Amino acid sequence: MKTYNIASIPGDGTGPEVVREAIKVLNAAASKFKFKLDFHEFDFGGERYLRTGEVLPKNATEELKKFDSILLGAIGHPDVKPGILEKGILLKLRFDLDQYINLRPIKLYPGVETPLKDKGPEHIDYVVVRENSGDVYTGVGGATQIGTPNEVAVQNMIYTRFQIDRCLRYAFEYARKRNKKKTLALCGKTNVLTYVFDLWERAFHEMGDAEYPDIKREYYHVDATCMWMVKNPEWFDVIVTTNMFGDIITDLGAITQGGMGIAAGGNINPEGVSMFEPIGGSAPKYTGMNVINPLAAVSSGAMMLDTLGETAASKAIEEAVMHVTAKKLKGMGAGKMGYSTTEVGDLVAGLL
Repeated sequence: MKTYNIASIPGDGTGPEVVREAIKVLNAAASKFKFKLDFHEFDFGGERYLRTGEVLPKNATEELKKFDSILLGAIGHPDVKPGILEKGILLKLRFDLDQYINLRPIKLYPGVETPLKDKGPEHIDYVVVRENSGDVYTGVGGATQIGTPNEVAVQNMIYTRFQIDRCLRYAFEYARKRNKKKTLALCGKTNVLTYVFDLWERAFHEMGDAEYPDIKREYYHVDATCMWMVKNPEWFDVIVTTNMFGDIITDLGAITQGGMGIAAGGNINPEGVSMFEPIGGSAPKYTGMNVINPLAAVSSGAMMLDTLGETAASKAIEEAVMHVTAKKLKGMGAGKMGYSTTEVGDLVAGLL
């Protein structure tokens, strides 16, 4: 029986509650499909920081490299200044573990309400591949004359051809594997950010011509992409974009698929250790109430299994989640599901 060693970081707020249910479902899937998951928990998050003054231990990255994957709950504590934990844990791990792909399925499940009029599951089913290692998030820049009328702040949008090529190759391969419309759309801003997106666009077409003639290529400005994600989401198959634009459009996509309670994502290093997490935050006001929706965390676990190669188990979890959204839950919001957090996990695990 194959065993996968998984690092669990429950984190802050309701993170431990949703991770608990994700692990419950993952273990049920593992039992059904004859593999084993060995979880090891790390206490990284706000409580540890307040207790020790340490965001991450110095050896954290090297320790996490020993695992097959990472399952994360949520990071964010009301008693810790915004940015300390997010940069010190989330961004640091993404960069140190070179998780250069942020993968975000935008999929409306049956029974889930969307704010888009006359759109259903048949219209909202696409994927955003967000480059996850470059752009303004690298922190290159600075500030001078702070606090004066002449204060200057600069944050640079930086990309290398290497970063772009590896992201594009992942996106082309994903579009081919997905085998739906076999269309890859580059989302950018070629009319304004001319240097960066000239590089992206040239790389996009050079790679497509040379290696992926079977994949149709399209280009959308990011502002137009936002409009069409609302008006015609059925147009999309796979979208590839930069770190900043991906950060923005995936939240728009999340609300169209029913909100943060159902949206899952992965920070992926195809050659190394990847990290999977629900898109929603730590929701501290619901901590300990057993009312938060765990399905985003459960779906993140399904994404993790797919990346590990356990595709059948991943699909089984997704089908179970879809049954629960279609047949059981009254709503997606905290306290509005008609079931507790624990009971929702039980429903999904029971179907496996």
